[in-house]
Amino acid sequence: MSSKEKRVLIIYSSTDGHTIKISKYIANILKASVDIVSINDPIPSLSNYDGVIIGASIRYGFHRNKVKKYINTHYKELNSIPNAFFSISLIARNEERRYVDNNPYAKKFLDKIQWEPKNIGLFGGLLNYPAYSIFDKLMIKLIMTITKGPTNTKTIIEYTDWKQVKTFAAEFNSQIDSRGRS
Repeated sequence: MSSKEKRVLIIYSSTDGHTIKISKYIANILKASVDIVSINDPIPSLSNYDGVIIGASIRYGFHRNKVKKYINTHYKELNSIPNAFFSISLIARNEERRYVDNNPYAKKFLDKIQWEPKNIGLFGGLLNYPAYSIFDKLMIKLIMTITKGPTNTKTIIEYTDWKQVKTFAAEFNSQIDSRGRS
């Protein structure tokens, strides 16, 4: 089977839309036919795919419970094919927080799931104060004050390191390529 015939599923959980943007970017790099599905929609059977990537955003220190529930229900299937996980957060705006050991939110999440992703990407998210509700704006401003981030509520900053995302996708391509040779 050539890599062009391979199928990959990207399952995403997005709070404000940035995770879907990253999912689409990854899909364009993959050497496979890619389906992108929200965690809120029916998830196709993993048996139809040669690989799977799950991407999820963090809000207030947590990934959505739906993501954890899906993973813990399907971890055996996830582990049986090439797989990867990426997490989007504002804490990962700082390069040192893009490593699991230095990212308390990702570390806590990975400790609570039974799946052990073969590849993990921790990407900076999008700070978009104007798009947030009043509550979110206040909470994120408080978090940014504590973490010495921007607090001007007119601020829009994309912290995603697209080279890092491209490397993540290339590493996943290597996983699905090597599977075809085994």
